[in-house]
Amino acid sequence: MKTNEDNMKSDVLIIGSGAAGLSLALNLSHYNLNIILISKQKLSESSTYYAQGGVAAVFDKADSIESHTTDTLIAGAGICDENAVKFITENARNSLEWLIENTNVHFDTIIKNNKQLFHLTKEGGHSHRRILHSADATGLAIQSSLQEQVQLKNNIVILEHHSAIDIIKSTDTKQAIGCSVLDNKNKNIFNILSKVTILATGGASKVYQYTSNPDISSGDGIAMAWRAGCRVANLEFNQFHPTCLYHHESRNFLLTEALRGEGAYLVRPDGTRFMQDYDARKELAPRDIVARAIDFEMKKLGADCMYLDISHKDKSFIVSHFPNIYHKLKDLNIDITKQKIPVVPAAHYTCGGVFVNLNGETDIQNLYAIGETSYTGLHGANRMASNSLLECIVMARSASFDILKKIPTLKEPMFFESCKKSNLMNSDEEVIIQHNWHELRLFMWDYMGIVRSDKRLARALRRACLLEEELQEYYSKYKITSNFIELRNLVLVSKLMIECALSRKESRGLHYNIDYPFKDDEPHPTILKPND
Repeated sequence: MKTNEDNMKSDVLIIGSGAAGLSLALNLSHYNLNIILISKQKLSESSTYYAQGGVAAVFDKADSIESHTTDTLIAGAGICDENAVKFITENARNSLEWLIENTNVHFDTIIKNNKQLFHLTKEGGHSHRRILHSADATGLAIQSSLQEQVQLKNNIVILEHHSAIDIIKSTDTKQAIGCSVLDNKNKNIFNILSKVTILATGGASKVYQYTSNPDISSGDGIAMAWRAGCRVANLEFNQFHPTCLYHHESRNFLLTEALRGEGAYLVRPDGTRFMQDYDARKELAPRDIVARAIDFEMKKLGADCMYLDISHKDKSFIVSHFPNIYHKLKDLNIDITKQKIPVVPAAHYTCGGVFVNLNGETDIQNLYAIGETSYTGLHGANRMASNSLLECIVMARSASFDILKKIPTLKEPMFFESCKKSNLMNSDEEVIIQHNWHELRLFMWDYMGIVRSDKRLARALRRACLLEEELQEYYSKYKITSNFIELRNLVLVSKLMIECALSRKESRGLHYNIDYPFKDDEPHPTILKPND
């Protein structure tokens, strides 16, 4: 790996270490390329690591790609990109077979007619059992397996505890040539130059007060791409997972949708079921419907939470299918084989993102975005369960093929002066960052949450614009920290989310505005372009 004082140089720079970034790195590792992969915290800290349910693909003979496609289009509420849906569902099985072959990841199996088959579960929105899983910790299994293989590759340099700041573009052709980076431990800022740069930084659910996501989900890739000149799309569609544990000792523990897939009921505090009042599919309705139903019941009853109940199932079945959840909640004095589980909706997934094609290419030459950072059109107005990990793996494969074709023709970016901001002062105003952080997450929850109105959205936009002005002044005066980088990105992405929400004059999927409760006859994605 070439270096020059404060700069590094590589063929490929991957920003992010979840399923998308690691899959891409592993796909490219078999070729004579120098690869740098940066992770904001430790390598394993990603949304993938915490994913419980599984990954969707057609492995059952009774199922079909056409059915998977149709289910996804229905869940997306009329604004999926059909070509993207078909591309990803058609490449689902071969991408997972690649993953299994190259990482030895273990998915649960059963013996049927003397044959070993994958044990497939069914989740909300799916018409068939097509969810491959590893007990109730599928993300952990995928993350660990990918990580183990990537760490064995001599041509991959891994930089943990490094925060990406901004995409670097060439002055002549306006193409991406790398990224400025903060070493979070020694506080040094330097450039990583590369022929190709890939954003795989995950979503932006940390804009909300309550989220199932880890702290790293701060919209970094979306914000960097926007500042570089890329379009974004559908950022008004923020998925709230219906069932996050409501407990003072564990505020972001997710209760997988597979619980409902295996027969768990959603009930009021008095034990009565309510989903039949909202949708014929009851507990297996798409997430947007279930989340709004829980939110409505909580507000109607003045309750702090609703409950998820699987205690009517056999204890051995519960413990064998959901061992991690069982033991986690047992430690919190909740025995799910006997007791109802208190749940609330929480921000879970960013369905919109950086506008890309089916190779993962953005509007900026040699800049890619994959995984939750991107908008492929797969999810539309609502992501169907277990399509997220699938998108990561399929799009990482697709991007790798395009990069391998393109990279022999690309010139090495030239070293240039380091981006150190050595003349800036150290800030003693970290308390301001923390205050602004809490304010942002609170007003996004209150005004840009599960149910919205134009008045609430206008209030949120005013606050976001004021915060953006304050942060710009801070950025010009003080040395930056990882907390500042995250807050800067969160404020920008929040503003983009609100602008998308204000431009949609209807209610659809995850976006519900009480001022426009009906659907448009001719729906379309919301696309924002810088400088419009």
